[in-house]
Amino acid sequence: MSFALKSVAIAALSLTLLSAHAQKGETVKIALIDPQTGLMGPVGMNQLRSWQYFAEKFSASNPAGVKFEMVAFDNKLSPAESLNAFKAALDQGVRYITQGNGSSVAGALIDAVNKHNERNPGKEVIFLNYAAVDPDFTNSKCSYWHFRFDADTSMKMEAMTTFMKDQKDVKNVYLLNQNYSHGQQVAKFAKENLARKRPDVKIVGEDLHPLAQVRDFAPYIAKIKASGADTVITGNWGSDLALLIKAANEGGYTGKFYTYYTGVTGTPTALGTGGEGRVYQVAYQHYNMGGDMGKWGDDFKARYKDDMYTGAIPTAFNVLGAAMAKAKSTDPVKVAAAMEGIKVNNFNGEVEMRKLDHQLQQPLYLTVWQKADKKYPYSPENTGMTLAPVKEYPSYVSSTPTSCQMKRPG
Repeated sequence: MSFALKSVAIAALSLTLLSAHAQKGETVKIALIDPQTGLMGPVGMNQLRSWQYFAEKFSASNPAGVKFEMVAFDNKLSPAESLNAFKAALDQGVRYITQGNGSSVAGALIDAVNKHNERNPGKEVIFLNYAAVDPDFTNSKCSYWHFRFDADTSMKMEAMTTFMKDQKDVKNVYLLNQNYSHGQQVAKFAKENLARKRPDVKIVGEDLHPLAQVRDFAPYIAKIKASGADTVITGNWGSDLALLIKAANEGGYTGKFYTYYTGVTGTPTALGTGGEGRVYQVAYQHYNMGGDMGKWGDDFKARYKDDMYTGAIPTAFNVLGAAMAKAKSTDPVKVAAAMEGIKVNNFNGEVEMRKLDHQLQQPLYLTVWQKADKKYPYSPENTGMTLAPVKEYPSYVSSTPTSCQMKRPG
């Protein structure tokens, strides 16, 4: 009898240990659906390398003991191509997808994931959004299966205008943005926040231009100069920001730029020394943070001869690994439940995946373009310049409310 009881106890213990490490050694495939060709191809390729780099880093060490494998699809910045890529990923048995370039693409993928998960119980997919920042995705269009690791447009504008309200030289503002949801939201929140914090500031002009199609921004710079604007607010990214800055330098525009994506591929080179002290960026990281980010940045540059600027990628791996360890599973249903409200220590401090809307709450940094020096030595694209920190805003400063009415399974 005693032997039988011991056998049962040992079997029960074995099952407990097995369940505690049920996911250990599993390979988790993540499909990256982003542009790798076209005008935005250089940005997409940089981020593909970043995903591959951090998949390797976090495979070597994560609390769940899983291995991460990237599967890349070139969506050519097209929602239709992205939906084809999503179907191809499903055919390969992928249960986790990620995307960041273009909120129009993200919106299509959120709808596709929602429909797939509703129709295919037991084969659910999670969408890890690392850079598509339309606030609607965590408000009116929030989805249980969507988790955002970047700060949304409204959060960044909250931090940016908190800084701008104390800059007395900001009097006349021009809004120049890409004509899709993100650019439209930048303009919307800029006007709302400035009206609330600096009602004396005038919006002297506003333009929306086609995404990734404009090759010469000289006509826009001429309009900005004619308006008398001392400041431009833009959410432009990739070639649309690099070519805008190039046109501003060539056209002799000496006003300030408040941006979201100065550090992204091509823009540092376009800036050169021309924007020193005049170009600002708001983001959840910067090049001179030191710590893990500093080590990763130096290692990435040595390996790829390129700059690593998308910190939402290691954040996603950090949160995902912690959630899988908490869930003791790689099943998206269990992992999604574990990610809700999870807090982790990240390269930029403690971050939290807000349960209400699946929007990551994290600190933001305001930086300015200046010469690299001993204090701030990192030089993107070997320009001799850098983005130096001016102000750090804790999570509660940039956090914005949500209207999300989350529909949870069951």
